[in-house]
Amino acid sequence: MFSITTHSPEQTRIFGNLLGQSIRQGIALRLNGDLGSGKTCFVQGLARGLEVPDGYTIASPTYSLINEYPGRIPLYHVDLYRLQGGLDADLIGLGEILGYEAVVAVEWAERLPESQWPEKNLIIDFTTIDDQRRAIRLIGYGRGADNLIREAGKKWDDSQIG
Repeated sequence: MFSITTHSPEQTRIFGNLLGQSIRQGIALRLNGDLGSGKTCFVQGLARGLEVPDGYTIASPTYSLINEYPGRIPLYHVDLYRLQGGLDADLIGLGEILGYEAVVAVEWAERLPESQWPEKNLIIDFTTIDDQRRAIRLIGYGRGADNLIREAGKKWDDSQIG
């Protein structure tokens, strides 16, 4: 587990970028937090760290449900906010996407039952402290997830931002 506090949306993007730089293979990222807690800012930084080309605007896929971006590793940005009840990942194509060699960042991940997540994943919890500050906590599951968290945490510490 790793926890940080960011002091602005830009710092949340920077942390996302550092995690993206550290990712070397596909992984599911389970993003949890209230509206406005920084999930989309984080994914914007993550996209830069995964080398998504500058011409792509990274926005929450609230109505499209899933946005796909090319990069060093493909990025799928998923938003489950509008979906209710016993969500079946296969009905929206998420079950298949979670099997790809890609980074799959899922906002409102708690809406997908635990049994539908791949073994290797990160839970990333976002908590609003005030208008600018966010507490971000990462918990890794599966082979290599803890190493990924450690590497991103070291980059954050080395960045002199944290």
